[in-house]
Amino acid sequence: MITSTSNLQVKQLIQLQKKAKERNAQDVFVAEGPKMALEAPPERVVQVFVSESFCKKNPDFMGDNRPVTVLSDRVFENVSDTRTPQGVLCVIQQYHYGLEDLRGIIPHEVRDAHAPQSEIGGIIRRGQREEPLLIALENLQDPGNLGTIVRTAEGAGVTGILLGAGCVDLYNPKVIRATMGAVYRVPFYYTDDFQGALRILQGKGVRFFAAHLEGSIPYDEETYSGPSGFLIGNESQGLTRETAALADARIRIPMCGQVESLNAAVAASVLMYEANRQRRRALVC
Repeated sequence: MITSTSNLQVKQLIQLQKKAKERNAQDVFVAEGPKMALEAPPERVVQVFVSESFCKKNPDFMGDNRPVTVLSDRVFENVSDTRTPQGVLCVIQQYHYGLEDLRGIIPHEVRDAHAPQSEIGGIIRRGQREEPLLIALENLQDPGNLGTIVRTAEGAGVTGILLGAGCVDLYNPKVIRATMGAVYRVPFYYTDDFQGALRILQGKGVRFFAAHLEGSIPYDEETYSGPSGFLIGNESQGLTRETAALADARIRIPMCGQVESLNAAVAASVLMYEANRQRRRALVC
């Protein structure tokens, strides 16, 4: 059991929690909590740390061959990124997706070598092929917003998330916590050329809809059953003029009262689930 905050592993953990540069250098990220630990793909788990009290209450929690290190409660509190540590912390290998991966991944458990594939890919669920559904985020800064969008994206059937270089680090501990495990399953890709990436995807048939205050079309009057993507901008400034100009259409979410706009994650959620509703209806019909 490690009882000193001067321990080298402890110091490295603290650096991984605080610095994106260190996470990228080691090609790992940190996930806290029993749920995040249990859902982590075993082959990607580098190390598991548990607090002394958690270990005593849950001696068989990680009942496999993954390496587990016990920290004293005081040391665990020191390395945890939360006010009330849950007693489990995992170091996990980072994911590396390409732009092409955003347009659809076929999960191994439903892979069908004979299933028809469109020119731009797609994902297969329960024997059905779904057209790509993307979320493209420009200069999103709030970790909670990004984590919520990733979590909601999985629930709404989004095939991938495109992030501009100005977005908050997806491996920020607060983002990871807010994803509630969805980070393990939703493909994402950071790009230094956000507008260039949008053009590439548009060239493959994806239509992008900008959530915009100047949008003339109510969001529920557009059609998202084909290859589609939503453009979501910075929390305070929205989309840049250059990115908004690339949109195939500008849409708006009608507001009552004196509210001008919704929180970025809330707006993204509304749009993702409208696309999900339309796609489910199309499958039924």
